[in-house]
Amino acid sequence: MRNPVDHLMERWARDMARRVSRRRFLGGLGALLFGAATVPLLPVARGETPRPAAGGAADPGDPQTCGYWRHCAIDGFLCSCCGGSVQSCPPGTEASAVTWVGTCHNPGDGHDYIVSYNDCCGKTECGRCLCNRNEDDKPLYMPFKSNDYNWCVGSKVGIAYHCSTARIVGVAK
Repeated sequence: MRNPVDHLMERWARDMARRVSRRRFLGGLGALLFGAATVPLLPVARGETPRPAAGGAADPGDPQTCGYWRHCAIDGFLCSCCGGSVQSCPPGTEASAVTWVGTCHNPGDGHDYIVSYNDCCGKTECGRCLCNRNEDDKPLYMPFKSNDYNWCVGSKVGIAYHCSTARIVGVAK
């Protein structure tokens, strides 16, 4: 006695072979595979990431100190001491287009966050609150994890470095 699944598959394959040429079958298979490969490129609605507000209960510490939790991989003058904030550049400067990243632990809520460090460009060095923490800093040949570059090189306002911000990008999982 034949397996009913085998019989069904054989009948389906023979019917398809009668109706569809090899070229058409391979073209359809290619289109299907290409379509499946582009699915990850479609936009996705993501849930809101928890972001502690600067100075709030879930964001302990002083943004004007080097020991502040977001500054775990920073190297430069803190914008919060130079007329800006922990996440915004001071007036007259512009955030660099390229950044380096670090993963910092927030003791207030127990989460690890991905922090993007932007240099603020366009003015001379601030000169206040120098902070050089190199947790998870990588060598220069891994630029996205290195804090030793002058990231203002790609800036529209010039290559003069002023200070650095520490913006939360998302929760590290």
